[in-house]
Amino acid sequence: MYNSLEVLLDSLIRNRIEALYSDLLKNNTSYNQFSSERNLYFKQLHELLPQDMHKTLFLYDDADLSVQTILEREIYLQGFKDALQLHNELNITSN
Repeated sequence: MYNSLEVLLDSLIRNRIEALYSDLLKNNTSYNQFSSERNLYFKQLHELLPQDMHKTLFLYDDADLSVQTILEREIYLQGFKDALQLHNELNITSN
């Protein structure tokens, strides 16, 4: 039961984060600016590094994105848990 709930939550969280990113891309100029700057800096690093360091740069970028993905999921999940706890506390105090 726990594994199926976790799989369901993972799918829900992944879909919600993808929707949030889509909204960010459409509506948040600051996000787009920083994203463009990040891409520019990555390109500059790639061009300036010796060829034998390109793989290390890509591995770093991949690890960084993986850490970010885990962090996003955990923050979203904690927010969900906090909302449930707040809801339960409000129900207890109103009874």
